[in-house]
Amino acid sequence: MTHQKRLSAPVTWPIERKTAPFTVAPGAGPHGESGVPIVIILRDVLGYVDNEREAKYAVRSGYVTVNGKTVTDHTLPLGLFDILVFTEREEHYRVFPGRGGRLSLTPIDPAAAETKLSKVVGKQQIEGGQTQLSLHDGGTVLVDDPNAYGTHDSVIIDLETHEIVHHLPYEEGAMVTAVAGQHAGVIGTIEAIDVHPGSSANTLRLATDDGEIQTVEQYVVVIDENFTEGDNDG
Repeated sequence: MTHQKRLSAPVTWPIERKTAPFTVAPGAGPHGESGVPIVIILRDVLGYVDNEREAKYAVRSGYVTVNGKTVTDHTLPLGLFDILVFTEREEHYRVFPGRGGRLSLTPIDPAAAETKLSKVVGKQQIEGGQTQLSLHDGGTVLVDDPNAYGTHDSVIIDLETHEIVHHLPYEEGAMVTAVAGQHAGVIGTIEAIDVHPGSSANTLRLATDDGEIQTVEQYVVVIDENFTEGDNDG
């Protein structure tokens, strides 16, 4: 098994940096190296296990699901908005950006664990004339009306049917959370979208509880009030 140096681990990982030289490297998964291995969630965040061996046993017992599917690999990387369920404990969590960019867990009710939010990062027409949306976690979903969805919108997908059950447009007045940059973890409302010509990134002015901030549109994800429950200061 390969290992990851703690000091060079992504800033999103909720780990102590100087307690030991290495930690577990993420396995194959949609979030790649930026995803947090389940073993870190079990050991470092929740304290349900003391070491990697116990994490491996816990996962292989079949009581852990991610996005509605039972997982058996304790190194599977979790990323933004993934749904983590411990069926035996009847605990349900959403992976949410905490202050400073560290990923944290937001407790949710069982009904909320049946869907997942994803950011639209692209769309293309495929064979047969249908339109396919590309999502931030590497997933895709087909839609009938290509004009109804745009890049930076969010969609909420039923984990059983893989169908869109709600659409959150990227527009002024939308609620967003910053997932990267110096304001990572902050929740606010889009006051204005400043479009810059050429290759410069568009910027946003957000109204937050602490006043107005500015960030770039690539750093935010549209959410709604259902995603602000729980403590996201982790």
